[in-house]
Amino acid sequence: MSKRTIRKVAVLGSGIMGSRIALHFAGIGLQVLLLDMVPQDAHQSDKKEARNKLVNDALQAAIKSNPSPVFHKDAVKKVTTGNFDDNLKDIKDCDWVIEVVVERLDIKQSLYEKVEGHRKPGTLITSNTSGIPIHLLSKGRSEDFKKHFCGTHFFNPPRYLRLLEIIPTPDTDPAVVDFLMHYGDLYLGKTTVLAKDTPAFIANRIGVYGIMAIFGLVDKLGLTIDEVDALTGPLIGRPKSATFRTADVVGIDTLVKVAQGVYQSCPQDEAREAFQIPAWLTKMVEQKWLGDKTGQGFFKKTKGGGGEKEILTLDLKTGEYGPRQKPRFASVDAAKPVDDLGQRLKMLVSGQDKAGEFLRQFHYLLFSYISHRIPEISDELYRIDDAMMAGFGWEIGAFESWDALGVEKTVAKMKEGGYSVAPWVEEMLAGGNKTFYKVESGKRLAYDVQSKGYKELPGAADFIILKNNKQVWKNASCGVYDIGDGVLGLQWNTKMNSIGGDVLSGITKGIELAEKDFRGLVIANEGANFSAGANVGMIFMFAIEQEWDELDFAIRQFQNTMMRVRYSSVPVVVAPHGLALGGACEMSLHSDKVCAAAETYTGLVELGVGLIPGGGGTKEFVLRASDEMHEDEPETITLKNRFLTIATAKVATSAHEAFDLGIYRKGLDEVVLNSSRRITEAKRSVIELHESGYVTPVQRKDIKVLGRSALGALYSGIHGMNRAAYATDHDALVARKLAYVMC
Repeated sequence: MSKRTIRKVAVLGSGIMGSRIALHFAGIGLQVLLLDMVPQDAHQSDKKEARNKLVNDALQAAIKSNPSPVFHKDAVKKVTTGNFDDNLKDIKDCDWVIEVVVERLDIKQSLYEKVEGHRKPGTLITSNTSGIPIHLLSKGRSEDFKKHFCGTHFFNPPRYLRLLEIIPTPDTDPAVVDFLMHYGDLYLGKTTVLAKDTPAFIANRIGVYGIMAIFGLVDKLGLTIDEVDALTGPLIGRPKSATFRTADVVGIDTLVKVAQGVYQSCPQDEAREAFQIPAWLTKMVEQKWLGDKTGQGFFKKTKGGGGEKEILTLDLKTGEYGPRQKPRFASVDAAKPVDDLGQRLKMLVSGQDKAGEFLRQFHYLLFSYISHRIPEISDELYRIDDAMMAGFGWEIGAFESWDALGVEKTVAKMKEGGYSVAPWVEEMLAGGNKTFYKVESGKRLAYDVQSKGYKELPGAADFIILKNNKQVWKNASCGVYDIGDGVLGLQWNTKMNSIGGDVLSGITKGIELAEKDFRGLVIANEGANFSAGANVGMIFMFAIEQEWDELDFAIRQFQNTMMRVRYSSVPVVVAPHGLALGGACEMSLHSDKVCAAAETYTGLVELGVGLIPGGGGTKEFVLRASDEMHEDEPETITLKNRFLTIATAKVATSAHEAFDLGIYRKGLDEVVLNSSRRITEAKRSVIELHESGYVTPVQRKDIKVLGRSALGALYSGIHGMNRAAYATDHDALVARKLAYVMC
């Protein structure tokens, strides 16, 4: 296959999905052509604005949506709009055409016929359909079209949901599939999952089954909506939106459509009856209670008596809305404090109350279902887990949960309860293989049904998981691991991954070990967030109890550790993701290099709780302002910008924005689109820095501070904001202290 490069992408259809897919491609730096129909009333018009009204309105709505569909506002400039009548000819310059029009076979096929007249041979053409078999779409097209055609199913919103399902047809060139799997992972930051051309593909098939199975248990066990959502959210490693809230967000009509599609198209599915729509759900669709888009679904937002917002929950028995309830279960109270998800699941599933009964039955139904989907929807079990984690935000996959509960033990209990298990699972156990996954010499393997043995997960070398490597040191919160090629990795696991004394000792120890025997150190972790910052609760307690010496010691320890990161004799590279706030941002500021996941939310937020960033962040901002001062502009401008960033506790909502705020350094720090690759990239950076003859930086003595002249300017700005009610008296007090420190 010749080397394929993607420079320009055409997206056909500008609805909710089309416009956001277009913006995601623009967000990674590509030129995008977004096309849609000419509005009914503009066919006779020769005015471009009138003919492109549909597509332009859709794009504007997407740009304004919250959370933002792009990593940086400048990305929007890369999108050009047009319409099918005037601009379809322009796809001749595109390397990839993605169709996202209405879910009707006839409409899609007639559009493909027109596309065929304009696309240059070899151009990729893919469909984002989720409801139509992919092989039907390319019927009647040329051989070149069929060879370069397949399904690429993005999940909404494309920037935030990491799943991209790649669905080939029998005619798709395998080289095209390989290219898309690799491109989606490396450049689009996606978990790319190879799926078969079966109804709802992988994630929606399993995800919607899971929701429908829960609906069935609601009736069977007499549970309320609030009870189910309390039991099926973060407690079992699922998103906060749990079950019913997810249905409201996705749209209840969409959910029903997928369920009906599976029911009609999968007569062989052993759990087909689960996809039958319950009477109360049919009634909701008839009443147009479709969730967020119609203002009410399983939940309804109202204003209380005092004008405050209130969320009401639907009572499925009466069809009336009432105040939300906070359910309490003994088994949940016992399991909640347990941090390890596998341990927590074990405790929950063995609970002897209603919650335990529900979670047991739900997991047995789910395990039975996924076992029977191999090889129907996928030949490999890890693809099912990958799809659920990336598409539905599950913390661990379903087969992984099964491992956590013990496969053999669970299968015995399932059979006792009358739940069927696919024969291959029993074969696996009979062959002495007791788990779906295992780790061997730092590599993660998954059981392979066809060869009846274990195979290494593909691309595993690109996705380093720290805890799978040899541990060389640990304390109560941290572990230091040898991640190969002479590089160490440090990670910690605390509540919200906050940074306290243990973590600071771990960082110092990691640097010490690296200086002795290694090339350098990567600081990263695999939590939901890199870190919410220093342990502010501890600082608060010291202040309340007036333990000034303790407070002074804690802050000095933080500052000294950050300076240890800066002035180590080996490169230290930080790889943040998710939240990297306060102290975690200060750690990035002091590192030799940052390899940040694109979805990193970082900033010095301490002023929001009345504190001045004291771990070296304020000092670092002054140092950088000093380096940025130019002869030809007032010196205070640079300092003022830096002061405002801290004083207003600004947070970058992506790694790209962190460059604008001066947290990351242009030309040095880098953004990694696929979060799963950030540790590998950080390791590569450590090796590069080491190989290029790394030397310990020289301590700075030349930092220009501006004294009284700048302090006066900052004070007057603070006074103005206080007078105009943008800052409270207390905000102004803290801001003046900050100005004094910075000047």
